[in-house]
Amino acid sequence: MIEYISGKISELTPTYAVIDCNGIGYLLNISLPAFTALEGVSEAKLLVHESIREDAHLLYGFITEQERSMFRALIGVSGVGANTARMILSSIAAPELEIVIVSGDHNRLKNVKGIGTKTAQRIIVDLRDKIEPSSNDTLPGLDASHMSEVFDESLAALVMLGFSKPQSQKVLKKIFEADPTVKVEKAIKQALAMM
Repeated sequence: MIEYISGKISELTPTYAVIDCNGIGYLLNISLPAFTALEGVSEAKLLVHESIREDAHLLYGFITEQERSMFRALIGVSGVGANTARMILSSIAAPELEIVIVSGDHNRLKNVKGIGTKTAQRIIVDLRDKIEPSSNDTLPGLDASHMSEVFDESLAALVMLGFSKPQSQKVLKKIFEADPTVKVEKAIKQALAMM
């Protein structure tokens, strides 16, 4: 098992990071909070979760042990796969997700794309007794960037997450009209809630 990968960040998008470790590039699927923490950084150490399937060997990267633990807890729930768990952690940060689960707020979970009432309730029932909310340092915010760059980056992330480009553009246009200074992470979170 790979515990962590440390090295130069050779590529970074809102959905994955490529870490160059001694000349080998490892693609790690990441959540939005991890993207936010890595933006503007040249080197990183990411905690890893490996998913070895018949057709693929996938790596998931996390900034904190709390986020990796939540990811592993989520994929242990019947009906929740790795991409769904990553979508949940992109929409609701790990510390907040712990509170959502412990408080039994299935309506908040239902707002995440791909999570229906039954899945939300199953997550809460399966994980409520296994999770204790813990306080953690908040991740640093995004640097200010040009609106078109933020729009393009947000659009690319939504398309990578499986949304259609026209639908994503329509939703992002509404978000940027309401707040032209919105950051990438916030734009994507708002878009996920609106789709």
